[in-house]
Amino acid sequence: MKRTAAGDTLFILEDAARGAAVGRVLRRLPRMTGAPVRLQRARGLRDRRGELHAGTFVRERRIAFDCSRAEFPRIFVHELFHFVWLRKGNAARRSYEELVKSECLEGAAGELGWSAEWRKRALGRRDIDARTRRWREYCCESFCDSAAWLYSGIGRHEEFTLDARFRGRRRAWFAGMAGGSALSI
Repeated sequence: MKRTAAGDTLFILEDAARGAAVGRVLRRLPRMTGAPVRLQRARGLRDRRGELHAGTFVRERRIAFDCSRAEFPRIFVHELFHFVWLRKGNAARRSYEELVKSECLEGAAGELGWSAEWRKRALGRRDIDARTRRWREYCCESFCDSAAWLYSGIGRHEEFTLDARFRGRRRAWFAGMAGGSALSI
């Protein structure tokens, strides 16, 4: 279990075998605060598109995992940042949208995870201009995949396909977003 500075439990682990991995990842992350999030193993996770590595249930404050030990750090950070995305508020989300919008307008190919990449490929100019649901879902997944790239400790992965110059912009954006204060989950 990870505790906040106040001593409150941040994560409730139903699978004690993941405890060491969670601890290693959390040491790489900005400080976090919030109500506890339950982490559990769930075999056979699926959605309408097929198998999933994990699922986040924000209202239930729960993340269910069905991924390998090697993939766990990346998947854990991605799922955890769904809570951050929700809590950051409209101004931060719009700022991130502007960042990825500028990338799209510059023709940036690739992404920092498959969940964002397949959504990016499905976008049209109208989605970007009208801020459609498809666009907003892409931005959320891009945010979470970017956080996983930054904080999971995995330096290289076949899903990290975004060009280095755009990665640098994202790294700078995240540094500004965290700004030394605790991230609310």
